[in-house]
Amino acid sequence: MRGGMTPASSPTSPVVKPWVQAIHPYIPGRSTADDGRKVVKLSSNENPLGTSPAAVAAFASAGTSLERYPDAGATALREAIGAAHGIDPARIIYGTGSDEILHLVASAYAGVGDEIIHVRYGFAVYEIATRRVGATPVVVDDRDYATDVDAILAAVTDRTTIVYVANPNNPTGTFTAKDEVARLHAGLPGHVLLVLDQAYAEYLAPEDDDGGLALAATAANVLVTRTFSKIHGLAAERIGWGYGSATVIEALHRVRGPFNVTIAGQAAAVAAVGDTSFVASTRAHNDRWRDWFVGAIGALGNAGLRCVPSQANFVLVLFEGQLTAETAYKGLMDAGYIVRWLPGQGLAQGLRITIGTKEETRGVVAALRTLVERAG
Repeated sequence: MRGGMTPASSPTSPVVKPWVQAIHPYIPGRSTADDGRKVVKLSSNENPLGTSPAAVAAFASAGTSLERYPDAGATALREAIGAAHGIDPARIIYGTGSDEILHLVASAYAGVGDEIIHVRYGFAVYEIATRRVGATPVVVDDRDYATDVDAILAAVTDRTTIVYVANPNNPTGTFTAKDEVARLHAGLPGHVLLVLDQAYAEYLAPEDDDGGLALAATAANVLVTRTFSKIHGLAAERIGWGYGSATVIEALHRVRGPFNVTIAGQAAAVAAVGDTSFVASTRAHNDRWRDWFVGAIGALGNAGLRCVPSQANFVLVLFEGQLTAETAYKGLMDAGYIVRWLPGQGLAQGLRITIGTKEETRGVVAALRTLVERAG
């Protein structure tokens, strides 16, 4: 046999690459309790107000051409995004959620022997995308659950090809200000691609823009990614987009699957871009009830619960007293609420809780209050 392999030494089944074998599969937020009950789902940062009526109507009307492939260039969608943000549609990539784009980046710019940096409490997909292509994940410490620019810059080597930064960060909700993002970019070598994952950017006040899109407009090594899954309420359709230099976008198209965004998804996303009132009302709702939630947790006194400052549509609650995060997670499930416990990401002491409707937010706090009282 070629390669010197004898039948006796030949594997009896296909052999998974070791870097793929090292991947811990992504675990999505649950929607049912252990006993199968449907519960209030506050585990996946979905929009509690639903979806823009305009997007729902556009989605429904697009269901009459199921025999046709979608526009492979997502032309109308790119033009709508470009007009909304004042950016060049030709420099927009699109995918099945921003997750796909994060994977495309790793596929185009990393491989065996390369290094990709992300923070310890960062989005789980970063490590998966890194290992999928055989690259080495380099995990840097956060600073009180927030991105530490100095730690990232200190970790850069000649092998570094990508830095992933979520802003606001998931699962902590913390935000890196514009001047710190600029300092991070200025400190990176030109061959390192800075990926600013802005899945929750629409929840920010306009004055809190981190400058990512402006950087991507002029810098050859910056890519901004966004999603329609969060504030636009289109999680079921998995639509994301990214903006970067023409060279970066061309490289991502080389590894992008054809027809990756459906006809209905493109139509719904175009309508969602235009429904600015829905986005504004969702942001206002989130601002009000996130502030209320944080205040209510603080009012529990010396119970040992602490909210990490968040600018997203969720809050990471740390359990540093008698009541543990695991006990609270199970107790909330019994009470009818599913939240996100992330021991696999080193956050066994915390629960990420999505800001829901008024009733859901008040209810989960009442359930937490009861658990605190039981814990003494």
